[in-house]
Amino acid sequence: MIRVGLLAFSAATLTVTPSLSQQISDPDFKPEIGPPTFQNSTDLKVYIDEGHNNFHTKSGRYAPFSALLEADGFQVTTSTGNFTKNTLENIQILVIANPLASANLKSTRLPTYSAFTGEEIQTLTNWVSQGGSLLLIADHMPWGGAAAGLAESFGLLFSNGYALSKQGKGINYFTPQSGLVSNHPIALGSAYGKTIDQVLTFTGQGFRTQRGSNAKPLLILGDEMLLLMPTEAWKISGETPRLSASGMFQAATLRYGKGRLAAFGEAGLFSAQLTKRGERMGMNHPDAVQNAQFALNVMHWLAGIER
Repeated sequence: MIRVGLLAFSAATLTVTPSLSQQISDPDFKPEIGPPTFQNSTDLKVYIDEGHNNFHTKSGRYAPFSALLEADGFQVTTSTGNFTKNTLENIQILVIANPLASANLKSTRLPTYSAFTGEEIQTLTNWVSQGGSLLLIADHMPWGGAAAGLAESFGLLFSNGYALSKQGKGINYFTPQSGLVSNHPIALGSAYGKTIDQVLTFTGQGFRTQRGSNAKPLLILGDEMLLLMPTEAWKISGETPRLSASGMFQAATLRYGKGRLAAFGEAGLFSAQLTKRGERMGMNHPDAVQNAQFALNVMHWLAGIER
Protein backbone atom coordinates (compact mmCIF):
# COMPACT_ATOMS: atom_id res chain seq x y z
CA MET A 1 0.00 0.00 0.00
CA ILE A 2 2.87 2.35 0.70
CA ARG A 3 6.04 2.61 -1.28
CA VAL A 4 8.61 1.96 1.41
CA GLY A 5 11.69 2.38 -0.75
CA LEU A 6 13.97 0.45 1.57
CA LEU A 7 17.64 0.57 0.79
CA ALA A 8 19.53 -2.66 1.30
CA PHE A 9 17.86 -3.09 4.70
CA SER A 10 20.38 -1.09 6.66
CA ALA A 11 20.69 -1.52 10.40
CA ALA A 12 19.07 1.85 10.99
CA THR A 13 15.37 1.84 11.74
CA LEU A 14 13.23 3.22 8.95
CA THR A 15 10.07 5.12 9.90
CA VAL A 16 7.65 6.11 7.14
CA THR A 17 4.67 7.23 9.19
CA PRO A 18 4.84 10.92 8.12
CA SER A 19 4.54 10.18 4.39
CA LEU A 20 1.79 7.65 5.09
CA SER A 21 -0.30 10.11 7.04
CA GLN A 22 -0.12 12.61 4.20
CA GLN A 23 -1.23 10.31 1.40
CA ILE A 24 -4.22 11.91 -0.27
CA SER A 25 -6.50 11.03 -3.17
CA ASP A 26 -5.40 12.30 -6.56
CA PRO A 27 -8.07 14.86 -7.53
CA ASP A 28 -6.98 14.79 -11.18
CA PHE A 29 -7.31 11.05 -11.71
CA LYS A 30 -9.92 10.31 -14.37
CA PRO A 31 -9.87 6.68 -15.57
CA GLU A 32 -10.77 5.99 -19.18
CA ILE A 33 -13.28 3.16 -19.37
CA GLY A 34 -15.86 2.14 -21.93
CA PRO A 35 -19.64 2.43 -21.67
CA PRO A 36 -21.08 1.59 -18.25
CA THR A 37 -21.50 -2.13 -17.66
CA PHE A 38 -24.65 -1.54 -15.62
CA GLN A 39 -27.40 0.82 -16.67
CA ASN A 40 -30.58 1.55 -14.74
CA SER A 41 -29.35 -0.88 -12.10
CA THR A 42 -30.40 0.98 -8.98
CA ASP A 43 -30.43 -2.21 -6.92
CA LEU A 44 -26.79 -3.07 -7.58
CA LYS A 45 -25.25 -1.29 -4.62
CA VAL A 46 -21.71 -1.47 -3.29
CA TYR A 47 -21.26 -0.63 0.38
CA ILE A 48 -17.85 0.53 1.58
CA ASP A 49 -17.18 -0.08 5.26
CA GLU A 50 -16.49 3.03 7.31
CA GLY A 51 -17.38 1.63 10.71
CA HIS A 52 -14.07 0.07 11.71
CA ASN A 53 -11.48 2.87 11.71
CA ASN A 54 -10.88 2.18 8.02
CA PHE A 55 -7.85 3.81 6.42
CA HIS A 56 -9.63 3.81 3.05
CA THR A 57 -13.11 5.33 2.86
CA LYS A 58 -15.55 6.33 0.13
CA SER A 59 -14.93 10.05 0.39
CA GLY A 60 -11.27 9.68 1.40
CA ARG A 61 -8.50 7.57 -0.10
CA TYR A 62 -11.01 5.38 -1.98
CA ALA A 63 -12.82 8.31 -3.58
CA PRO A 64 -11.26 7.47 -7.00
CA PHE A 65 -12.28 3.81 -6.57
CA SER A 66 -15.83 4.90 -5.73
CA ALA A 67 -15.92 7.22 -8.75
CA LEU A 68 -14.67 4.39 -10.98
CA LEU A 69 -17.46 2.09 -9.80
CA GLU A 70 -20.10 4.77 -10.23
CA ALA A 71 -18.88 5.43 -13.78
CA ASP A 72 -19.44 1.74 -14.47
CA GLY A 73 -23.01 1.92 -13.19
CA PHE A 74 -22.64 0.68 -9.61
CA GLN A 75 -24.42 2.55 -6.82
CA VAL A 76 -21.83 3.22 -4.10
CA THR A 77 -22.70 4.06 -0.51
CA THR A 78 -21.22 3.52 2.95
CA SER A 79 -21.70 1.15 5.84
CA THR A 80 -21.17 2.50 9.34
CA GLY A 81 -21.27 0.84 12.72
CA ASN A 82 -20.92 -2.85 13.54
CA PHE A 83 -22.03 -5.59 11.20
CA THR A 84 -25.25 -7.31 12.21
CA LYS A 85 -27.72 -9.52 10.38
CA ASN A 86 -29.98 -6.51 9.93
CA THR A 87 -27.30 -4.15 8.60
CA LEU A 88 -26.15 -6.74 6.06
CA GLU A 89 -29.63 -7.80 5.01
CA ASN A 90 -29.92 -5.61 1.91
CA ILE A 91 -26.24 -5.49 0.92
CA GLN A 92 -25.17 -7.36 -2.21
CA ILE A 93 -21.50 -6.35 -2.36
CA LEU A 94 -19.51 -5.19 0.67
CA VAL A 95 -16.00 -3.69 0.55
CA ILE A 96 -13.87 -3.76 3.70
CA ALA A 97 -10.54 -2.00 3.24
CA ASN A 98 -7.86 -1.67 5.94
CA PRO A 99 -9.93 -1.85 9.11
CA LEU A 100 -8.23 -1.26 12.46
CA ALA A 101 -9.12 -1.96 16.07
CA SER A 102 -9.59 1.11 18.25
CA ALA A 103 -6.91 -0.25 20.59
CA ASN A 104 -4.31 0.17 17.82
CA LEU A 105 -5.17 3.73 16.85
CA LYS A 106 -2.63 5.19 19.26
CA SER A 107 -0.05 2.41 19.07
CA THR A 108 0.71 0.07 16.20
CA ARG A 109 3.12 -2.02 18.23
CA LEU A 110 2.30 -5.69 18.73
CA PRO A 111 -0.13 -7.07 19.64
CA THR A 112 -2.41 -6.20 16.75
CA TYR A 113 -6.03 -6.66 17.77
CA SER A 114 -8.93 -7.76 15.60
CA ALA A 115 -10.94 -4.94 14.09
CA PHE A 116 -14.07 -7.09 14.41
CA THR A 117 -15.84 -8.76 17.28
CA GLY A 118 -16.33 -12.51 17.22
CA GLU A 119 -20.03 -11.96 16.65
CA GLU A 120 -19.33 -9.73 13.65
CA ILE A 121 -17.02 -12.32 12.12
CA GLN A 122 -19.66 -15.02 12.46
CA THR A 123 -22.31 -12.70 11.03
CA LEU A 124 -20.16 -11.82 8.01
CA THR A 125 -19.28 -15.47 7.40
CA ASN A 126 -22.96 -16.41 7.46
CA TRP A 127 -23.84 -13.50 5.19
CA VAL A 128 -21.36 -14.58 2.51
CA SER A 129 -22.46 -18.21 2.84
CA GLN A 130 -26.03 -17.13 2.17
CA GLY A 131 -25.13 -15.26 -1.02
CA GLY A 132 -23.28 -12.06 -0.12
CA SER A 133 -20.17 -10.90 -1.99
CA LEU A 134 -17.26 -9.56 0.04
CA LEU A 135 -14.16 -7.70 -1.11
CA LEU A 136 -11.77 -7.98 1.83
CA ILE A 137 -8.63 -5.84 1.57
CA ALA A 138 -5.97 -5.78 4.28
CA ASP A 139 -2.54 -4.26 3.81
CA HIS A 140 0.72 -4.75 5.65
CA MET A 141 0.95 -4.33 9.44
CA PRO A 142 -1.17 -3.29 11.26
CA TRP A 143 -4.05 -3.96 8.87
CA GLY A 144 -3.20 -7.54 7.98
CA GLY A 145 -3.33 -8.46 11.65
CA ALA A 146 -6.51 -6.47 12.23
CA ALA A 147 -8.34 -8.46 9.55
CA ALA A 148 -6.69 -11.82 10.23
CA GLY A 149 -9.52 -13.20 12.35
CA LEU A 150 -12.11 -12.43 9.67
CA ALA A 151 -9.90 -13.86 6.92
CA GLU A 152 -9.30 -17.06 8.91
CA SER A 153 -13.04 -17.69 9.11
CA PHE A 154 -12.85 -18.19 5.32
CA GLY A 155 -9.73 -20.34 5.47
CA LEU A 156 -7.27 -17.55 4.60
CA LEU A 157 -4.18 -16.91 6.71
CA PHE A 158 -3.36 -13.22 6.53
CA SER A 159 0.09 -12.16 7.68
CA ASN A 160 0.96 -9.03 9.63
CA GLY A 161 4.13 -8.25 7.72
CA TYR A 162 5.46 -6.30 4.74
CA ALA A 163 5.90 -7.94 1.33
CA LEU A 164 9.06 -6.49 -0.19
CA SER A 165 11.58 -7.68 -2.75
CA LYS A 166 15.05 -8.74 -1.65
CA GLN A 167 16.25 -5.42 -3.07
CA GLY A 168 13.79 -3.55 -0.85
CA LYS A 169 11.44 -2.50 -3.64
CA GLY A 170 7.84 -1.88 -2.68
CA ILE A 171 6.20 -1.89 -6.12
CA ASN A 172 5.36 -5.30 -7.53
CA TYR A 173 4.59 -5.90 -11.21
CA PHE A 174 2.30 -8.88 -11.79
CA THR A 175 2.12 -10.26 -15.34
CA PRO A 176 1.22 -13.71 -16.74
CA GLN A 177 4.95 -14.45 -16.56
CA SER A 178 5.35 -13.18 -12.98
CA GLY A 179 2.50 -14.06 -10.68
CA LEU A 180 -0.70 -12.98 -12.44
CA VAL A 181 -2.82 -16.12 -12.90
CA SER A 182 -3.88 -15.45 -16.46
CA ASN A 183 -6.62 -18.08 -16.64
CA HIS A 184 -8.44 -16.74 -13.59
CA PRO A 185 -11.89 -15.32 -14.52
CA ILE A 186 -10.87 -11.90 -13.19
CA ALA A 187 -7.72 -11.80 -15.32
CA LEU A 188 -9.63 -13.06 -18.36
CA GLY A 189 -12.20 -10.34 -17.86
CA SER A 190 -15.97 -10.37 -17.72
CA ALA A 191 -18.31 -11.38 -20.50
CA TYR A 192 -17.05 -8.23 -22.22
CA GLY A 193 -13.60 -9.75 -22.69
CA LYS A 194 -11.39 -7.12 -21.06
CA THR A 195 -8.29 -9.19 -20.39
CA ILE A 196 -5.63 -8.06 -17.90
CA ASP A 197 -1.92 -8.36 -18.74
CA GLN A 198 -0.35 -6.37 -15.89
CA VAL A 199 -1.28 -5.30 -12.37
CA LEU A 200 0.80 -3.14 -10.01
CA THR A 201 0.65 -3.45 -6.23
CA PHE A 202 2.37 -1.31 -3.63
CA THR A 203 4.01 -3.24 -0.76
CA GLY A 204 1.14 -4.90 1.14
CA GLN A 205 1.32 -8.33 2.75
CA GLY A 206 1.31 -11.93 1.58
CA PHE A 207 -1.08 -14.63 2.77
CA ARG A 208 -1.61 -18.37 2.56
CA THR A 209 -4.64 -20.65 2.77
CA GLN A 210 -5.56 -23.35 5.20
CA ARG A 211 -5.18 -26.96 4.12
CA GLY A 212 -8.14 -28.06 2.05
CA SER A 213 -9.16 -24.54 1.01
CA ASN A 214 -10.65 -24.21 -2.47
CA ALA A 215 -9.45 -20.62 -2.83
CA LYS A 216 -8.16 -19.76 -6.30
CA PRO A 217 -4.97 -17.69 -6.45
CA LEU A 218 -5.06 -14.53 -8.55
CA LEU A 219 -1.77 -12.76 -7.65
CA ILE A 220 1.16 -14.89 -6.46
CA LEU A 221 4.35 -13.42 -4.99
CA GLY A 222 7.57 -14.48 -6.71
CA ASP A 223 10.87 -15.99 -5.58
CA GLU A 224 12.42 -12.56 -5.01
CA MET A 225 9.85 -11.57 -2.38
CA LEU A 226 10.35 -11.44 1.37
CA LEU A 227 7.92 -10.99 4.24
CA LEU A 228 9.33 -8.61 6.86
CA MET A 229 7.82 -8.92 10.34
CA PRO A 230 8.47 -5.82 12.49
CA THR A 231 7.17 -5.42 16.03
CA GLU A 232 5.87 -1.95 15.21
CA ALA A 233 4.28 -0.76 11.99
CA TRP A 234 6.48 1.25 9.59
CA LYS A 235 9.68 0.59 11.57
CA ILE A 236 11.95 -1.73 9.65
CA SER A 237 15.66 -2.25 10.14
CA GLY A 238 18.39 -4.76 9.38
CA GLU A 239 17.34 -6.61 12.52
CA THR A 240 13.73 -7.05 11.43
CA PRO A 241 12.85 -10.77 11.05
CA ARG A 242 12.15 -11.81 7.49
CA LEU A 243 10.74 -14.87 5.80
CA SER A 244 10.51 -16.00 2.21
CA ALA A 245 7.22 -14.85 0.69
CA SER A 246 7.71 -16.94 -2.44
CA GLY A 247 4.43 -18.58 -3.40
CA MET A 248 2.33 -16.54 -1.01
CA PHE A 249 -0.80 -14.91 -2.39
CA GLN A 250 -1.47 -11.21 -2.65
CA ALA A 251 -4.90 -11.89 -4.09
CA ALA A 252 -7.23 -14.87 -4.21
CA THR A 253 -10.93 -15.60 -4.66
CA LEU A 254 -13.23 -18.07 -3.02
CA ARG A 255 -16.70 -19.43 -3.62
CA TYR A 256 -18.12 -19.78 -0.13
CA GLY A 257 -21.53 -21.39 0.11
CA LYS A 258 -23.80 -19.32 -2.14
CA GLY A 259 -21.53 -16.28 -1.92
CA ARG A 260 -18.18 -14.98 -3.14
CA LEU A 261 -15.08 -13.59 -1.51
CA ALA A 262 -12.20 -11.70 -3.16
CA ALA A 263 -9.29 -11.21 -0.76
CA PHE A 264 -6.39 -8.81 -1.33
CA GLY A 265 -3.27 -8.24 0.74
CA GLU A 266 -2.71 -4.77 -0.75
CA ALA A 267 -5.03 -1.76 -0.81
CA GLY A 268 -3.18 0.82 -2.91
CA LEU A 269 -3.85 -0.93 -6.21
CA PHE A 270 -7.53 0.10 -5.95
CA SER A 271 -6.67 3.70 -5.06
CA ALA A 272 -5.22 6.71 -6.87
CA GLN A 273 -3.13 8.58 -4.33
CA LEU A 274 -0.43 11.21 -4.09
CA THR A 275 2.37 10.95 -1.55
CA LYS A 276 3.94 13.85 0.28
CA ARG A 277 6.59 14.02 -2.47
CA GLY A 278 3.93 14.10 -5.19
CA GLU A 279 4.51 10.52 -6.31
CA ARG A 280 1.52 8.76 -7.82
CA MET A 281 0.49 5.49 -6.23
CA GLY A 282 -2.32 3.22 -7.34
CA MET A 283 -4.42 3.42 -10.49
CA ASN A 284 -2.76 6.75 -11.32
CA HIS A 285 0.78 5.32 -11.40
CA PRO A 286 2.29 5.68 -14.90
CA ASP A 287 2.71 1.91 -15.24
CA ALA A 288 -0.63 0.95 -13.70
CA VAL A 289 -2.55 1.45 -16.91
CA GLN A 290 -4.72 -1.65 -16.34
CA ASN A 291 -5.31 -1.35 -12.59
CA ALA A 292 -8.62 0.45 -13.10
CA GLN A 293 -9.93 -2.23 -15.45
CA PHE A 294 -8.60 -4.89 -13.08
CA ALA A 295 -10.60 -3.29 -10.26
CA LEU A 296 -13.72 -3.39 -12.42
CA ASN A 297 -13.08 -7.02 -13.31
CA VAL A 298 -12.89 -7.82 -9.60
CA MET A 299 -16.22 -6.11 -8.99
CA HIS A 300 -17.80 -7.79 -12.02
CA TRP A 301 -16.77 -11.18 -10.62
CA LEU A 302 -18.24 -10.30 -7.25
CA ALA A 303 -21.45 -9.25 -9.02
CA GLY A 304 -21.60 -12.62 -10.73
CA ILE A 305 -20.55 -11.53 -14.22
CA GLU A 306 -17.88 -13.75 -15.74
CA ARG A 307 -17.17 -16.01 -18.65
